[in-house]
Order: sequence, then structure tokens, then C-alpha cells
Amino acid sequence: MSAAPSALNPGVRPREVWAWAMYDFANSGYTTVVLTAVFNAYFVSVVARNAVWATFAWTAALSVSYLGVMILGPILGAWSDAHATKKRLLAISTVVCIVGTIALAGAGAGAVAWAVTFIVVSNVAYSMGENLCAAFLPELSRPEALGKVSGWGWSLGYFGGILALGLCLAWVLTAPARGSTASGAVPGTMVITAAIYGLAAVPTFLFLRERAVPAAIPGARAALARLLQTARSARSYRDLLLVFACGTLYQAGVATVIALAAIYAEQVMGFRTQDTITLILVVNVTAAVGAFGFGYAQDRIGKTAALRLTIWGWVAMTVIAYSSRTAASFWVAANLAGLCMGSSQSAGRALVAYLSPVERCSEFFGLWGVAIRLAAILGPLSYGAVTWITHGNHRLAILITGAFFVASLAILAFVDEARGRARVAPRSA
Repeated sequence: MSAAPSALNPGVRPREVWAWAMYDFANSGYTTVVLTAVFNAYFVSVVARNAVWATFAWTAALSVSYLGVMILGPILGAWSDAHATKKRLLAISTVVCIVGTIALAGAGAGAVAWAVTFIVVSNVAYSMGENLCAAFLPELSRPEALGKVSGWGWSLGYFGGILALGLCLAWVLTAPARGSTASGAVPGTMVITAAIYGLAAVPTFLFLRERAVPAAIPGARAALARLLQTARSARSYRDLLLVFACGTLYQAGVATVIALAAIYAEQVMGFRTQDTITLILVVNVTAAVGAFGFGYAQDRIGKTAALRLTIWGWVAMTVIAYSSRTAASFWVAANLAGLCMGSSQSAGRALVAYLSPVERCSEFFGLWGVAIRLAAILGPLSYGAVTWITHGNHRLAILITGAFFVASLAILAFVDEARGRARVAPRSA
């Protein structure tokens, strides 16, 4: 990855930006393999034995994990700002996620409690790491290039997902040669994913610098004081709060697609495990293109305009998925989702960074984490509830998911990007 010097803050070397982006590369395998393509469908069909409540149980487990992130995110974010410990906390969350992912390999048929426990543990740790890594972005990039640099990370991240999923596909396809089956090979994919996470994250901890300065009086009281100060000055961040509200809604839809894509493909479209993995592999390439291309577009047309465009793409995706009756049409919907996923995730991160004061970015990304984890509760849980109530009507559930995207567009219409930046720029100087 080549970084133009003009895109980076003074003193930031391209190697350091690459090391930061490598964390996106490292952790993408977790979301791709565990949450999107492999373990979610395995949980429903094998661990929960295709029970009528299986999809709801999966979404409920994710919801519990995201509730934990909503509580811990702002607190640890404020703590890391007060102590200048983003990198240390990132290392801890990485280790916990890796260990939790390996533990998922022990979830066999009927081991619902075991699977739920380690989905919660690993996903809380993954989410905390995602927040902490994002908080480095304003330290690395100039304000006018946040979209571009964020896009570098997201696009490289999808290639990490491709690597993890490609190796997992090879493991699944060679299962018969080892005397196993596709579903019997799933536990091994958890070990593969954890190994890639650990190895790919090494450059981040070797080369990424902690530039934050500890508060004059660090400690739990300082972290709490920061949160209370933010609450009292909320009106000063009106546009950022609107972005949080918008993010809660559109990310509800995105989280639903991430958590239930493989389940929809297998339960509605009749895909086999290897078919689903192949589909997600291609979608990751599409997502990488979306993240990289729209990263540059954000800085040209504005981050809000780019985000609006991608949300409209999500609306179109839900309509196509709902009406799909053939594998070909579902492939169209899936790749449209990939294009929009890469761009919308990158745009959201860049917009939060653009509207946040630099010296409190961990805290504000902790609050952004609250917004998107609340989304990850609302979206998948509503989908799971619809399938439970309707005895498996996944088509209705995906159509209802589209309503989250439409509502987010209504809120985004009130965001004034220039006004929001003008209010925080003096504080970021």
C-alpha cells in the first residue's frame, strides 16, 4: 500500500499506516468466517440442530455480546484517552478474541451453551479491538484525507477476510480426503481464523505508535469525568450525535447481513457450505473495491454524500434479495451488499473521525461503538424474531431489514458536515 505523504500527519511514516491497516487485515477473518460465512450457519444446523429457535438463539447471543460492548466501550475508550493506553488495551482485546475463537472449535452438536459463551467472549473482544484501532485514525491522517486513509484500512481488511476464508474453503473441500464432512471441518476453520488473526496483527504492535499523552490526573475518576463532560457538552456535537443516530439505523441493517448472510443463503436459497464460502469470498473482493474506491470519493464529494449513496445501495440490495428466486439473482444482491458494505463502513468511520476532537477520539469511538453495537442488537434480533414468529420466513425478515436503511437516510438528511467540523476543529488544533 502506497501512502501519499500529503495524506498523513507530520511525523507519520507510511509503514506505520500500513501497520495500522494490517489490524483491519488481521481481524477481518473473524467477522468473515465466524460471524458471516461459516460458524453462524454451523451454529443453526449443527450446534442447535436446526431447532425452530436456532436463528433467534444466534442473534440473541450476538445481542448479549453487543450489550457488553455498549457498556464497556465508552468506559474503556475514556480510560485509554486518560492513560494513553490504546495500544495496550488493543493487545489485550486481541488475545482474548483469539482465545475465544479457538474455544469455538469445541462447539459440537448440542453444545449450545458452550458456543454462546465463546461467541459472546470473542465478539466483545473483537468489537473492543475494532473501536481502539479506529481511534488511531485521526493521529495518522490529516482531516482532509480521513476518508482515503480509512478506505485503505477497510480495503486491506477485506483481503484479510479473503485469505482466512480461502484457507477455510480449502480445509472444508478437503474434508472427505481426511474422512470427514464439510460440517465436521468447521471446528478446524476456527483454529485457522485465530492463527491468521494473531500472525497478521504482529506488525500493528511492532510499528504503530501511541501518540496520546496521559491526562494530568489519570485514573477511573478522570475517565468518568471525561464521560460526564461529554454528556454536558452534547449540544456542541449535534451533527456527530446525528451521525450516531444514523449509524445505529443503517448499521442495524449491515449487522443483519453480516450475521445472517450464510443462514439466508442456506435456508432460503439452498446453498451448500462450500457454495456459501465461495460466495462470501467473491463478496469480500467486491467489498474491498467499494472501501478503496469510495475512500477517495468521500474526500471528493463529501463523506455525508458518499454515505448517503451507499445506503441507497443497501436499500436496493434488500429488495433484490427479497425477490431472488435463482442463485444468479442472489449473487447480484450479495455483491451489491459487498460493494455497499466496504464503502459504508469506511465512510462511517471517516465521518466520526472528521467530526470528533482528536484528543478524545478513543472516547468518541467508544460512543460510536455504542451506536453500532446497539444496531447489532436491533437488526439481527429483529430478523431472528421475525423468523421465529413466522416459522422461518426469512424473506419477510430481509425485507423488514430494509426499513432500517430507509430510516437512516431520513436522519442523515439533517447532518451538516461542514458545521460539525467547524465546531470541533478549534478543539482539535
